[in-house]
Amino acid sequence: MSRLGDVDRKLLRLVQADSRQSVQQLGEKVGLSPSACHRRMKSLEERGYILAYRAALNADKLGFSMQFFISVSLGSQSEQSFEAFEAAVVGVPEILECHLMAGQSDYILRVVCRDLEDFERLHRRLIARLPGVSQVHSNMSIRTVKVRTGLPL
Repeated sequence: MSRLGDVDRKLLRLVQADSRQSVQQLGEKVGLSPSACHRRMKSLEERGYILAYRAALNADKLGFSMQFFISVSLGSQSEQSFEAFEAAVVGVPEILECHLMAGQSDYILRVVCRDLEDFERLHRRLIARLPGVSQVHSNMSIRTVKVRTGLPL
């Protein structure tokens, strides 16, 4: 992996905080011309430091008032079991994150739901029926204390 210079790190911090800034605005903040800043940003994208630009949406305003963290254990530890489970998870839009774990559970899922009825539907009809699932343990988030989408650069 190539090393990042101070200007690149500063650009990453700025765009991570607000990806709506123009190349001109970013350049002014790091002391680069718009064309030089554009080249730097393109390079950061091409080298894989910047994966995407996204908007953070308000889940509550969009009706997703409940969030759960679900631990899932599979009945088999075969490569085919993991592949089948992971392929199926991709098709469930309510699953926002899926992490392969070391420890008691094989996976941790972060899901959003509109209400308890929606969660029951998600749990019974989708999560419990994913390929290879042998155990499911759900934990409801009462309140989000901290969310950090960026990395500590």
